[in-house]
Amino acid sequence: MLLALLQANARVLDADANCAALDAAARAAAAEGAAVLVTPELFPVGYAPLRLRAELDPSGLPAIRETLSGIARRHGIGLVYSLPSVTDGGSWRITSTLVDATGAELLNYAKVHLFGDDERAAFSPAEAGPAVVDFNGFRTSMVICYDVEFPETVRAAALAGAELLLVPTALAHGFETVPQVLLRARALESQLTIAYANHSGTEDGCEFLGGSVIAGPDGSLLAAAGPVAEILYAEVDSDAAGVARDLVPYLRERRPELYRSWGI
Repeated sequence: MLLALLQANARVLDADANCAALDAAARAAAAEGAAVLVTPELFPVGYAPLRLRAELDPSGLPAIRETLSGIARRHGIGLVYSLPSVTDGGSWRITSTLVDATGAELLNYAKVHLFGDDERAAFSPAEAGPAVVDFNGFRTSMVICYDVEFPETVRAAALAGAELLLVPTALAHGFETVPQVLLRARALESQLTIAYANHSGTEDGCEFLGGSVIAGPDGSLLAAAGPVAEILYAEVDSDAAGVARDLVPYLRERRPELYRSWGI
């Protein structure tokens, strides 16, 4: 399966412009034969937590979601997008959604680990772990940005059967070791493919790193972006996770009862 990642600069609170950019990327990725396009955290509305909470009307979110499903359907490509959502109890969450090539929703996830004062002021952390679905022959899961920096989150997805982890992110300059070192370690230790799609450029005063990454279940670097806007591609093998897990059976040889006695 060919994976595509959009790395781009969003316009804060300009959903029309951002969806147009996403539409163009989906068209290009589909023309290359990609099965799915992964896009950055909160890209359709831009990454600006405090402004989103103060200025975004949540009643407009269903229309944006329908637009994004329509993009997937029109170009015949799966799509991962990230938007705010508001629970029935009024809590704001950062979420991500995987839709298939017909625009049907396959998987939803809400961010568990919020990063920084702005995110914690604007949003509430979720508690549900990452779910897993079948997507184009891959057992597929999602987490969002800071979540992937916690080994427990990725391991939970792997133990649920995930072979492919899709990660919208919004990573600023100064954290280069996350995509360059940590992502490959997460992929290796839980033996799954990780596709990590970041913003580029500056949004609401935040300068983003770029550096989107696709890492294989053996820790190999399948693709890496530079600092500017681009679409990143990598072919991934549905057998790769199984091969890695047979070669070094980390998941089978865990000793959780012992770890609990250690207090972890």
